[in-house]
Amino acid sequence: MTIRVLVADDHSAVRFGLTTILGNAEGIEVAGEAADGATAVRQARALRPDVTLMDVRMPGTDGIAATRELVAAGLTQVLVLTTFDLDEYVHGALRAGAAGFLLKSVEAPRLVEAVKLVAAGDGVLAPQVTRRLITAFAAAAAPAPLPRGVADLTDREREVLGCLGEGLSNAQIGARLYIGDATVKTHVSRVLAKLGLRSRVQAAILAQETGLSPADLRKDP
Repeated sequence: MTIRVLVADDHSAVRFGLTTILGNAEGIEVAGEAADGATAVRQARALRPDVTLMDVRMPGTDGIAATRELVAAGLTQVLVLTTFDLDEYVHGALRAGAAGFLLKSVEAPRLVEAVKLVAAGDGVLAPQVTRRLITAFAAAAAPAPLPRGVADLTDREREVLGCLGEGLSNAQIGARLYIGDATVKTHVSRVLAKLGLRSRVQAAILAQETGLSPADLRKDP
């Protein structure tokens, strides 16, 4: 199955480079381009790409606002790709529901791999971002209250949430829980819906912020 990608960046040279990399990758097709967030939203509504590669700083509607709109409408998975790894951009993108956050310094093979992972329903974070998020969690004075929606999760969904908190991919979750990829995706979707979250990355952050471990997520007998 070919992964269709929309590339949104306000610099034409950057768009050219990204479309060239992705266009030459096996199993990926560049469905369209956009130079700003508003155009990205219109293009996504018309083209329905599997993944939108989204810059943050663009004229008019920025990448974070565009991501929020795209994810809320369920139009596409969003992978944010930016020059800036400022915390406000990272947190803004993840709160908006981005499935991943990478820096433009990423190597071409890693970018291609990230697009394929996001299309498959996995989350992707740049190593620099992951380290900072972990540091922020470790520095927190106390875990946040247990989200109300956790009580509505089934035992299996709680296990999946615990796996998301560990940063496991769909394949790794399936291997650990002895379930198929389609079943993993179904459980992840149900976890997100019950917790009112927009992406698996948000679920992972929630599990970390609340100090949840796999043991905490099991229901009492």
